[in-house]
Amino acid sequence: MLNMEAQKKLINSVDCCVDEALCGLVRASGGLALLKGHRVVLRSDLDSLKGKVGLLSGGGSGHEPAHGGYIGAGMLSAAVAGGVFASPPPASILAAILTLHQAGASGVLLIVKNYTGDRLNFGLAAEQARNQGVAVDMVIVAEDCAFDQPSKAGRRGLCGTVFIHKLAGALAEEGCSLDQIVSKMKDVLKGIGTLGVSLSPCSVPGCLPSFDLPPGAMELGLGIHGEPGIKRSKVASADEVVKTMIDHMTNPDSQSHLPLKSGDSVVLCVNNLGALSCLEMAVVTRAAITCLESRGLVVARVMSGPFMTSLEMAGVSLTLMKVDPETLRLFDTKTSAPAWPNLSTAAVSGGNYITEAPVMITRPQDDKHSQGPLSPVMHKVLDKICSTLLEKQEELNSLDRASGDGDCGNTHAQAARAVQEWLQDHVVPGCPGRLLSVLAGLVEEKMGGSSGALYSLFLTAAAGHVTEGKTDGAAWAAAVHAGTQAMRRYGGADPGDRTMLDALCPAADELMKLTTAPPAGQMAVLHAAVEKAAAGAEATRDLTARAGRASYIAAERVTLPDPGAVAVAAMLRAVVETLQQQ
Repeated sequence: MLNMEAQKKLINSVDCCVDEALCGLVRASGGLALLKGHRVVLRSDLDSLKGKVGLLSGGGSGHEPAHGGYIGAGMLSAAVAGGVFASPPPASILAAILTLHQAGASGVLLIVKNYTGDRLNFGLAAEQARNQGVAVDMVIVAEDCAFDQPSKAGRRGLCGTVFIHKLAGALAEEGCSLDQIVSKMKDVLKGIGTLGVSLSPCSVPGCLPSFDLPPGAMELGLGIHGEPGIKRSKVASADEVVKTMIDHMTNPDSQSHLPLKSGDSVVLCVNNLGALSCLEMAVVTRAAITCLESRGLVVARVMSGPFMTSLEMAGVSLTLMKVDPETLRLFDTKTSAPAWPNLSTAAVSGGNYITEAPVMITRPQDDKHSQGPLSPVMHKVLDKICSTLLEKQEELNSLDRASGDGDCGNTHAQAARAVQEWLQDHVVPGCPGRLLSVLAGLVEEKMGGSSGALYSLFLTAAAGHVTEGKTDGAAWAAAVHAGTQAMRRYGGADPGDRTMLDALCPAADELMKLTTAPPAGQMAVLHAAVEKAAAGAEATRDLTARAGRASYIAAERVTLPDPGAVAVAAMLRAVVETLQQQ
């Protein structure tokens, strides 16, 4: 069933969209100009054409960036646009030819796609220009590989036209004559082939879709004007689709195949017909390069992107061009045309495209550690933290279901089990900083999510403050403060935002009193820090979440304390209770 209404388009009106698009192209590029009274885009530096061949191409609109995007030094001198998918009128083509001639061009080459309307209108303008003494010639691009037995109309002109713009433009820039350029392009065209595939039709502004393509179907061998293709099949994987396309393009049983043999060098163009995502385009590009190389072909260059589109068609065409060193030299010459990509001049095939990863520092949790005087107490503290988190798993999940995705208890339990497993096979290092680094590595790897990253940040930032020589209360206070600041800096939350920081920050501030407290008063500071954390966690009931997942939930639905803050308060209590018993 066709959708019986015209597709939405972001335009002002059907009647003015082509003229406004041409104006947009020209206004966005300093090197282009419009020919008054015609849909013709020109180089704004026409003086540079003196004594050289001028290149003119064009056709219907809707194929952008073709052809206006290929105007510039080293490519086209001008392009003439028709309505959407409609051949341009002879009067505008003639006006463009005469403009190039009057600018001093030694001759004008018309690059025309093989469609009846284009051949007739460009041909008529060429004859009229000859009658006015202009040296004009025409190259017709007909590189479509779709039809096994092309009709009398011949093969269609598709994205291979862009290669002709580039090569002819390079020769013209070097001062070659009109005859030399035509002769060279006719040779090159024997080695160019294109085939398209699409997952959707397109629709001309104001019209219904060009053909009906059911869900899950794709069309092989279609052109660039919304006409259906030669074969319909189920959508397959990118690798399979690309293999089918290249098989069809190179099948010697087809009269329109591109003859390729192992060892040939080719340039590949992966052309977005309008609406494939960049991600799909990259997948198809990889598939095409791999497929060609598997046949013994040398891929010299690759272009991937929208070069000759068909409005919003969700499809892709592959163009292959056989190249020798001279053709490749012309292909690589610089151009100022805005739509020509900034390609590398290095060969694609034959190079090593994988770079070795750096040798990573071993994970702290895998290192060998030696015990010290603090090892037993730190072991007990860790045991207590882990058992506390496992006991609180369902409570934390329940709190999280009110404001998040209900897995806060699970993620904390994962971390606790990871630490327990590590403790079975490893000794607790005597240096607290090393232990914190181990814990940072474990939670980063095993806890996952933003919680894992936040705890790992806290532990990593804290680790440097409690080294073997610095394990007093002041050092621990500095470590907790540094860890808390790291969480704030990278997590983007502050106290009052209804996160774990609402428990952690008051406790960290209280712990700073350890820097001045006498040994006998340190336990009191620790107990006070625990109470501050608990009060902070409880107070999150009344806070509006401004960070974390809960910030996306309507405030009136969030009436329980924040699970992250509750977890922090519980862990601090576990630490202090264990120390109290020692």
